[in-house]
Amino acid sequence: MTLFVFLGSLAFGMFIGMPISFAILLAAVALMFQLDIVDSQIIAQNLINGTTSFTLMAVPFFLLAGEVMNVGGLSKRIVRVAMALVGHFRGGLGYVTIIAACLLASLSGSAVADAAALSALLVPMMVAAGHKDGQACGLVAAGGIIGPIIPPSIPFILFGISGGVSISKLFLAGIVPGVLMGTGLALAWWLVSRGDDTIVREKQSASDVVAALKEGIWALFLPAIIIVGLRFGIFTPTEAAVVAAVYSLFVAIVIYRELKPSQIFEVLVAATRSTGVVMFLVAAAMVAAWLIALADLPGEVVSLLKPLMGSRTLLLLAIVVLLFAVGCVMDLTPTILILTPVLLPVAKQAGINEVYFGVIFVVCGSIGLITPPVGTVLNVVAGATRSNMTRVVAGVLPFLASHIIILLLLVIFPQLVTIPGRWFGAF
Repeated sequence: MTLFVFLGSLAFGMFIGMPISFAILLAAVALMFQLDIVDSQIIAQNLINGTTSFTLMAVPFFLLAGEVMNVGGLSKRIVRVAMALVGHFRGGLGYVTIIAACLLASLSGSAVADAAALSALLVPMMVAAGHKDGQACGLVAAGGIIGPIIPPSIPFILFGISGGVSISKLFLAGIVPGVLMGTGLALAWWLVSRGDDTIVREKQSASDVVAALKEGIWALFLPAIIIVGLRFGIFTPTEAAVVAAVYSLFVAIVIYRELKPSQIFEVLVAATRSTGVVMFLVAAAMVAAWLIALADLPGEVVSLLKPLMGSRTLLLLAIVVLLFAVGCVMDLTPTILILTPVLLPVAKQAGINEVYFGVIFVVCGSIGLITPPVGTVLNVVAGATRSNMTRVVAGVLPFLASHIIILLLLVIFPQLVTIPGRWFGAF
């Protein structure tokens, strides 16, 4: 009954058009009435305490780094490097998109930021080369969701805070799954585009490739700095976010000189707005998480899933189906904040490693960003390119299938995550 009260009130709040953060608070208040502990101080205290975590400081700094990279020319140079390397193959702009998506993922950690940058830069070029606009937008959207998987990752930060899991280990465990998702996209693009009659770009000379690498080397240094720093314990994820923000500001202002002093205020305002949305969501979710623990909702979920507890694979598949259903109607951030306190204890009780579960959770939730009807990233790409949403949805389907296949492989063969994760020190 308690689980029904929580989910029913949350669904009701979303149905009547409440912002998701207020819908979460509504569900928390409904739980308070159900438990007969109505007290406004509980809400106020948990709202405040929910945003006082030192680890959460990583969120505004990574968001700032993403804004700086888009405005300051780092994203553009990443695309140029990919263009120089693979732009001359048939369908080469698609491979450029995939490589650029993986590289940008290691810089910003935000699917929306990556998709917005790539759609503005590459979709017009792909359409001019002869690719269908829906197909081009679908590939960009599917590439953009690699952002939450390859470190640094804002969703991993939120999962780590919500579940008390090491964020550094989550970051390091996400490297190989992110690369596998990029590889799957490349294969899907080859199958989709091999019959297209498109313009093939001229192969760039060795000197052009070297010039692109020289120009982009400053942007390419950032993921190396972050991964090496985390792997060898030089800095924490929060400190890595500060390093990313300061480094991107330095490169954008001093090296590339594309970020003018007059633009810094606008960049800070944009990052602050995004931070405000995320932080209020986190604060609201912490109220709900406290009440979820008090009401023992994980215990109710365990009883519902008890028939599957003997098989880790079947349990994970059931959770994946649940997350897909939720991802169709809810964004990734609230999905993590609401369901992590409920599902992680279930996974632990079944003997599933918490870091591995975090990777599966975030991969599945990220795929939800390109599934209708909500599909946040789909909407961003369609809006940025002014493309018809129906064509974008049709264009993303082959790449959505690729991501689902990779996810199922990660569920059926956990070694794809755990073995490489041990190399990086994640397990």
